[in-house]
Amino acid sequence: MTTTTPNPVLAVPPAAPDQAAAWFAAKLAAQTDVSDVHAALTGGDPGFVLLDTRDLAAWRQGHVPGAVHLPTRMIPLRAARLLDPAVPVVTYCWGPGCDGATRAAHALSSRGYRVKEMIGGIEYWIREGFPVRVAGAGLLTRAVDPLTAPVRD
Repeated sequence: MTTTTPNPVLAVPPAAPDQAAAWFAAKLAAQTDVSDVHAALTGGDPGFVLLDTRDLAAWRQGHVPGAVHLPTRMIPLRAARLLDPAVPVVTYCWGPGCDGATRAAHALSSRGYRVKEMIGGIEYWIREGFPVRVAGAGLLTRAVDPLTAPVRD
């Protein structure tokens, strides 16, 4: 008797096109990536506030230039002073293994802010070769990680 292993990709069939389109639209409404954030920040007024949700030590270690520092745990105390509810907010944290940006986005959206999460966080910002501001050192840029972004000559 011959047995076959089921295809793990299709063990659960793909969603119907209308269901998939709705899910992907909802995902795009809640997330953005580092390349799009970088393009928006370097193109003039981005139309949003970029929010670093990490603690002070992490902020000092390096953050996206122009970001506002508001650790997730401080949102209840400081969001109303630092953020305009009419301006969308994009949150970020360390990287894909950190849910701090998600928790911050939840806390802000629960308070009436329009929020997106920058997937990849500061990790992918750095890996794509974008500059970071480091306390006491100014702007630093590392080489692009060729596994995450094209290396330009």
